[in-house]
This record gives sequence, structure tokens and C-alpha cells, in this order.
Amino acid sequence: MQFSQDQAEAYDRISDALLAAGVDLQNATTTPKTSDASGLIAVLGKAGSGKTMLLAQLVGEVTEAGVSLISGDYEGRHSTERRTLAILAPTNKAASVLRSHGVAATTIHRILYTPLYDPEYEKIAEWLAGKGKRPQIDGLTDIALDRALAFYEGNKSIPGALAVAGLRGSDFIIGWSRRDEPLDIGFVDESSMLDDRQFADLQEVFSTLVLFGDPAQLAPVGQSGAMAFDGVKASRKTHLHRIHRQSEDNPILDIAHALGDPELTFDEFETMIEQAASRDDRVILAARVDAEKMARSPVLVWRNATRIRLIQAFRTAYGAPMTELLPGEPLICDGIELPLKHRKKRVDLEARGLIKGAQAVYMGPGRKPGFSRLYIFGAEDPQVNAATIIKIEAPDQDEPFIPSAAKMGAAFLHGAAVTIHKAQGSQWADVQVFAPDIYAAARSGLTEAGISLWQRLAYVAITRAEHRLFWVRRYMLAKPETPLGIEDLRKPKAAPLTLEGDGAGV
Repeated sequence: MQFSQDQAEAYDRISDALLAAGVDLQNATTTPKTSDASGLIAVLGKAGSGKTMLLAQLVGEVTEAGVSLISGDYEGRHSTERRTLAILAPTNKAASVLRSHGVAATTIHRILYTPLYDPEYEKIAEWLAGKGKRPQIDGLTDIALDRALAFYEGNKSIPGALAVAGLRGSDFIIGWSRRDEPLDIGFVDESSMLDDRQFADLQEVFSTLVLFGDPAQLAPVGQSGAMAFDGVKASRKTHLHRIHRQSEDNPILDIAHALGDPELTFDEFETMIEQAASRDDRVILAARVDAEKMARSPVLVWRNATRIRLIQAFRTAYGAPMTELLPGEPLICDGIELPLKHRKKRVDLEARGLIKGAQAVYMGPGRKPGFSRLYIFGAEDPQVNAATIIKIEAPDQDEPFIPSAAKMGAAFLHGAAVTIHKAQGSQWADVQVFAPDIYAAARSGLTEAGISLWQRLAYVAITRAEHRLFWVRRYMLAKPETPLGIEDLRKPKAAPLTLEGDGAGV
């Protein structure tokens, strides 16, 4: 591989850190870990700067040196002699993007954490099941409890009952039990999404930690614009400045990197988009949202209210009934609703790709009540039959529509639209960005870490597009010309195997 100068400098710095930790990339050898001294490096660069290419190259060389990959499926017996490497991402979608580049990535949560539930969860569950007194829960009104009980009497699903009360099982997670077993080397992609707790835990678990991140993206909610790598010493940071994908004359990246100008106004930015659209068909000015595209890649918005309205418009355009889902409707996994004692089931579901943030398509009802047939994008075996709790929100309605509610399983929200914060770490071939929401952020005057929020939102949204960007300028939705379906997701039938020369099927 031919590195640019800045990639070569980053590679050398990481190689030196690994050598100090007993992993010699040049000679492809390892020695037992002899020191607990922590090594921390941050590799920072904007979209297209070659972070993923560098990471993939390093993973290949580290494993060739004899270091064992930890995937979350199986770790093997602990040994002080064995060297280990985990490639981590904050979300399943971000991990699947790495896997599409041949990097065996998994999520941070799958490697590090087991959830701990508040006892209040058990009180509600016992009461709904008729085994306990009506609970008194701070913040949970009698009306909400009545809604939950009415739902449970018709459908024996605790997560579903909580959903109609405006809650979910994850609301009762009071913390996470971190793994006790230390690990060796950790490569973390999309590290701009790390919160302070995750960053601290990663440093406790991994003796050598390399962060790969984009400083122009959005910081985790509630951290005032601060990112995990902001606190890393300057001497431990390395920057990738060259934009490799611009060698393809990519107008999407040109537009995204123009957002680095703090003096740029929203009107000036839209003029740049208009100019790019006039000379390159990879940037499209759209008068309205395209419902057909929403079926496979969500339209990106800033405000949650916009997300819910667009989902409702999508379902109306396809004539979806209020009481059920149509095959082909997109979903986003909102987590796994399982008590702590069912950790093995949680691990099994996550191994199938059912991790928070995973993009899925509803293919029809499953074999049992509360089960659904799903297509999970990025999973090795994408077609699954799983217990689901599906919640469809509607504008101005306190109680969501729940078409599927198993006793426990994978929770889902509708996926026709998603907030830009949630989309971080994901990529799609074609991306629709809802410009009225970006304009609203510009009008708000909000900033994040000294940068206008609208510029960060626009940067993240635009860089989700791999091939084409649709800049949607109006609150309108184009009706679909073809019905919703799942034909594009069905597995193609394998061609019959023939013996050479006779053409006979075997």
C-alpha cells in the first residue's frame, strides 16, 4: 500500500507504540505483554482522509504478527502469553461499515458491558403480571400506568406495555457492569461518538488504545461539544490532512469540507450546493422528499418532530394501515429489551446484527405471535425471524402504535427518517438531507465547541452519502410510483452446478 506522507507519519507513530507494547509489525512477531503502562494515540482526519484505509492496513499487519482478534462471539481462554486486538465502533452500523471494508469490527458495548436494571423495572413487571401491588414510580403518572395495564391485558408483553406508557426497558438501566478481564490492543473507529464513561472504561480495559475520529462531526449529546480525543495530549495526536477521495473530484466532499469556514453563511452554502448540482449529477437539488428512497435509506433531519412527521407522511403515501406494518417498511433497532438473566439471548440477538442502531426492513409476521421476519443490513445472514417490540410514533399522539409486541426481544422504531445524530457512523449510497431543518438550526444561532451547529449538522449529514446527495428544500413528499415490497431483499437462487463439458445439472 502506498501511504501519503501524513498516513505514513500516523502509521509510524502507531507502529512505535505497538512495538513498545511488544508487537513488532516490521518483523511480524509478538512478545508477551510485560508492562501495564497505557499507550494512547488519536488519529484525526475529516471524511475521505484515509482513516479507514490506514486502520484496515494496521489490522492486517497486527494479526499477521500473531495477535488474536476478539470479536465478541468467542474469546478463548485467557492467557498472559496471548496478545489480543479488538476493533470497536460505538454503533452496530458503524461497525458494519468497517466490516464492509473487510475489517472484523464489533461494538464497544458487546465487548465491554452488561446492563444493570433498576429494581423499579421489576416492580412494574410484577404488577403487570398480577404478582405485585400497583407501583408508585416517580415520573410515571396513573394515566400512563393505566395505559400500560390495558395494553398488557390484551398482549402479554412487558416492553410493549412500557412503550405505550412512554417508556422502554432501557429507561431503567441504571448503569453498566464493565468486564473485569483486561484486553490488550483496541482500535476504536468513529471515536467522536464516545462519551466520557466509555472513553474511561476503554482506557481501563485496553493497555494500548488507538482512536480514529473526525473532529468535524457531532459530539455525544450532553457533552457540550467535547469529544473524547479533545483531552488527548497534542504529542499523542496525529492528523490526516490530505483528502484522498477528492482525487476522484468528489463534489460531495468538496461541499462538506467547505463547511470548515467559520464565516460561511447558510445562504452562501446553499449557493455552493446549487453550483455543484449544476455541474455534477452526484449532487441533486430536490423540491421534495422521495418516498421510494426512504424505504431503503432514511431521510436525515435535525428535529425529532420532523422525523415523526416524515415517517407519518411516508406511511400515508404507501397506504399503510394504522394497525399493521407493510412488508418493506424500514426499521431502526432501538436496543434489546431483555432482563439481565437473559444475557445469553442478548448476545445471540446481537450476534445476528440486532444491535441498537441497526437498520432493518420488515418482511412480514414471524412464525409466532410477537415475532417478525426481518432483513438486517450489514449482517452476515441478513434474514432473521426474531421476537420484536415495534413502536411507530405519530404526530400529536401520546400513545404510539405497536404492531408487534413480544414478551421480550429486539425493540424497533420506524426507519424512514432518522436524526442526524443517530445517523452518525452510518453510510448509504444515496442520502436525502432535509434542508429546512438545517436552516432552522442556522436560524437558532446554536454553536457546539465554538462551531455553528448547522455547519456540524450539515457536515455529518452530507458525508453519510457515498455516491449521491439529495438536498431537499421543501416540506413536501413525492408519492411513490411503485408499491412497497421486499423483492430486492430476497436471496437469489443459486445457479445449478454443471459438470464441465456436458451441461448437465448436478
